Amino acid sequence: MRLAFAGVRCQESRGISRGVSIMAFRNIQAGMATYRGHGGDRGDAYYAHPSNTGPHPGVVVIHHMPGWDEWTCEVARKFAHHGYAAIAPSLYFRVGDGADEAVVQKIRDSGGIPDEQMLGDVTGAIDFLRSQPHASQKVGVIGFCSGGRQAYLVACKLSHLIQGAVDCWGGNVVVDDKSRLTKGQPVAPVDLTEGINCPLLGLFGNEDPNPTADQVNRNEAELKRLGKNYEFHRYDGAGHAFFAHYRPNYRPEQAIDGWHKVFNFFHKNLGAPAR
Repeated sequence: MRLAFAGVRCQESRGISRGVSIMAFRNIQAGMATYRGHGGDRGDAYYAHPSNTGPHPGVVVIHHMPGWDEWTCEVARKFAHHGYAAIAPSLYFRVGDGADEAVVQKIRDSGGIPDEQMLGDVTGAIDFLRSQPHASQKVGVIGFCSGGRQAYLVACKLSHLIQGAVDCWGGNVVVDDKSRLTKGQPVAPVDLTEGINCPLLGLFGNEDPNPTADQVNRNEAELKRLGKNYEFHRYDGAGHAFFAHYRPNYRPEQAIDGWHKVFNFFHKNLGAPAR
């Protein structure tokens, strides 16, 4: 890993429960890194990991449509606090700064990141995690909003590279209006579900307009029909992006439960982080 700046260090906090020392969170290191994405292109990423020797399971954090922003980096650090090495690659680096609103608007106007390019970038991020000296070699992916759709697509296309995928309210996994399919995103991910050969977790708000509750139901029906290893959880009183504490969409109770499910899922499928 090549760090562009010294980054962040946080001290671990410990408590005592029944005579056993419990670590609330770990020392971490975090900062900018570069990775080789689709076509060998070198892109920006934010990388956070525990400072101990590991081994650490890895998580690729796929950012939402609003970009490679502060919250995305917070998510990477959250995983590091819990014992995972997490990389959040910018999928917008070919256009510019992934946190810049003008860049995000260009991506929106172009119809989003082409699927094959995204798959190449995520493959590069997975390779980055596995190349680190503290890596356990087990890797999962998690994505939010458009990143949830992309995480689902990674499960469909790259199951041989990962041990689990988490789709957080990914829109357009089910596409009812086929005119919305594009040259860059030519297939609704639900139509590729047969390719999923890793465990899948999905978290959804029942008030979300994309995906709607009916679309989630149809997505689940296809997973059941094909006998896939999955679990879906839906939350009343929540819509889109209910993890995002800086937005009106935030729902603390549902978000807390959702995060518990995410960490339980990765603990089960990637193995316990090193203490």
